Order: sequence, then structure tokens, then C-alpha cells
Amino acid sequence: MEIEQPPTAAESAPAPVVRVAAAGDVHCREDHREQALEAFAALRGQADVLLLAGDLTTHGEPEEGAVLADACRQLDIPVFAVLGNHDWHVNRAAELTAALREGGITVLERDWAICEVGGVEVGIAGTKGFVGGFPGSHMPDFGEPLLREVYRETQAEVEALDHGLREIALCPLRLVLLHYAPTRETLEGEGEGIMAFLGTDRLAAPLLEHEPTLAVHGHAHAGTFQGRVGTVPVCNVSVPVIGRDFHVFELAADSRAAAPIH
Repeated sequence: MEIEQPPTAAESAPAPVVRVAAAGDVHCREDHREQALEAFAALRGQADVLLLAGDLTTHGEPEEGAVLADACRQLDIPVFAVLGNHDWHVNRAAELTAALREGGITVLERDWAICEVGGVEVGIAGTKGFVGGFPGSHMPDFGEPLLREVYRETQAEVEALDHGLREIALCPLRLVLLHYAPTRETLEGEGEGIMAFLGTDRLAAPLLEHEPTLAVHGHAHAGTFQGRVGTVPVCNVSVPVIGRDFHVFELAADSRAAAPIH
């Protein structure tokens, strides 16, 4: 007769939990400095990692980025960010990125990173994403060269996301950080006429293939908090949508499900 062995301590111990704070569309600027400092200071002790899903500034001025850098300098946790359309507005993205990095912010521009939290490797694949639309509003790879250039720009974002997810494939927690939406579900509430400018389901393909733990984005101020791409939870963490400064997710290292802390 075969006797079943009791589980070892390692097997019976609960999986480590990592608290991931996220927000998009914080739109920092100098005349809101005090509000930003106060909001970020309140996050101390409440999270293990912070994800900022683009539109970090109002117009993309490096001086606006310095406000966010000062706010994040108060934190003792890893901070990762992607740029948004507002951050590109004045076309000073390189200077803005340099200002953000002064505050210890890791800016992911078609890139990936791995950090360790409580012994758990957390991988983040980050890129801005871009426009392109969803069924009923797809932008085709056809016509004027300028439109086809937009299509190619989106494809470069998709390929970068796919590459990033491959690089972090062995991490117990794998996070996707975007500005534009990879699913229409988190855009519900926005006008039909602007869907093509809020994201594209072409960004969903890497999520379907690699099945990360969680994907977050911003940009759609009137959208919906939670959606899904296949089995992957996708959350719109734009500040107007979450109705608070940050949303904090509790993620178990062996789980794909994201449980919010209210």
C-alpha cells in the first residue's frame, strides 16, 4: 500500500504576496506640486512596487517631470513608468525621461525590467502602446504613407511588448505596463468615435501568447476599470477611473488573478 506523504513546509506555505500600486494620467505640473507630494507620500508602507501608466505630466515639459521625480523620491520602493501622449506633446521626451530618472523612476520605453520584492522576482514589460482601433474601427495597413507609418509604429510597440514578455518569462509575477488600451472592455464609457485613438487589440496578441499576471493601462479617462484579454486581467488605472490616487493590487506569486485592496 502506498502511503501518501504529508506536504513539506515549503509546499504548504502560502505563496508570497506582492502589493502593486498603479495609476495613470497623474498629469503632474508645478502648480500641483503640493498635491503630488502629498499623494505619493501617503503611499509609503502601502505598496511594494509602483507602476505609472503614462501621462505622467500635463504637456511633457521636463520641469513637470521634475515634480513627479520629487514626489517619487520620497518612496523607498521600485517605481516603473511608461510615457503617454501628453508626455510626448512638446516633443522633449528625452529630457523628460532624464528628469524622471533623477527621481529614481525607471522609464520603460519598449523595454523590460526585473526587480526583487520579498524574495520574489517581479518582471515588468513596459511600452506606451499606440493607436489602431478594435473590431469596427481598425486602422488598416493601406493607403497614404503617413497612415501606414502609424500602422508600423503600432507594430513596433506590439513587437517590443512581445520581446519584453519573453525576457521576463521565468518571473513568478509578470506585469504589463501600457498607456494605450489592449482591449475594448476597459474603454466602455468612452465615445465610439474615438475608439481608434484609445488603443488597439493588436496589443492583445502578446498578452494572449504569454499570459502575464496582470496588465494595466491609462489614457481612457471615461473608461471602465476591469477587463480581460483571454485569461489575463487588464485594468484601466487612469486616476479618473479608479477615483483615487492609486489602486493597489495584491498578487500571489503563483497566481494569475489580481485581487484589489480596497
